[in-house]
Amino acid sequence: MTPLVSSQKPLKQYFTPFLEYIEVEKGLSPVTVKNYGNFLKPFFSWLEKEKLSFLTPQELTVDYVRKYRLYLSRLKNKGLDASYLKLSTQGYYLIALRAFLAFFHERDIESMPTEKIKLPKTGKERLIKSLNLTQLEKLLLAPDITTLTGLRDRAIMEAFFSTGLRVSELVGLKRQDVEEQLKRPGLKDMELAILGKGGHPRTIYFSERAVTWFKKYLKSRKDHEDPLFIHLRSRKDTCDDSLRLSSRSVEAIIKKYARRVGLSFVTPHVLRHTYATDLLNQGVDLRMIQEFLGHRNIATTQVYTHVTSKKLRDIHRQYHSGRRLKNS
Repeated sequence: MTPLVSSQKPLKQYFTPFLEYIEVEKGLSPVTVKNYGNFLKPFFSWLEKEKLSFLTPQELTVDYVRKYRLYLSRLKNKGLDASYLKLSTQGYYLIALRAFLAFFHERDIESMPTEKIKLPKTGKERLIKSLNLTQLEKLLLAPDITTLTGLRDRAIMEAFFSTGLRVSELVGLKRQDVEEQLKRPGLKDMELAILGKGGHPRTIYFSERAVTWFKKYLKSRKDHEDPLFIHLRSRKDTCDDSLRLSSRSVEAIIKKYARRVGLSFVTPHVLRHTYATDLLNQGVDLRMIQEFLGHRNIATTQVYTHVTSKKLRDIHRQYHSGRRLKNS
């Protein structure tokens, strides 16, 4: 076992090395790295406020963390309402602090164990919003498919439901990769290899229905740009040959159609939830859904299991109610 090293540097001097570590060695995306940085900044602000900026990794104790948690519980949001931080938000700050301590452990620098930082219990089960098939059909029919913009937007929604892609993964799709697959003789459905969250490779699968809409969309494209989904000039319905759609643009597109059909809660992530929930309702094993979604940990996928609890109850009532026993 490698002996631990006591550091003489204050905690704040490890902020940048920590962010570089989770980006390079952990393979987290720039957005995630930025989020970790933002969630750690209140901790350093608290250290400074309490005149504790001198603390080294081994000097950070459970008592200091307890005082920091008390500080978070009394911290108010910026803005007009000035409400207190939600327990879930406080949890994000503490998760970032845990990751910061894990960085020291990886570097064999003496520091308190990460499990000493307990996360707040919100008392709520995480609710997964998804669409039923009737709602999904309303959404899919919303774009005007007589225009290139409408064909693009329909293809986007079909891609989400067919693959369960994250929005960041969808905007990274390349036109050439798709067109090479579409050239295969007798092609019905399609699969592509992508790099998912954290740079982890996985295969995604497009249904025959999704492939049909891809063909219609790409057949109408007159440009030679490589991104699969691009910005279009709304009036001329031609491509803006400088930009691929961003994650925010795709979110705006989905929300526009969602509001149009009275489903204002729908986002790209809701479509990802819909994909997973549909598979689960059809009896697909949770481990397989984990692979489809690109989750590194099965615990992340288990949030979907409560979605089918009502269905399981109904099945139990139908097939195992005890009514078949004579002496009831």
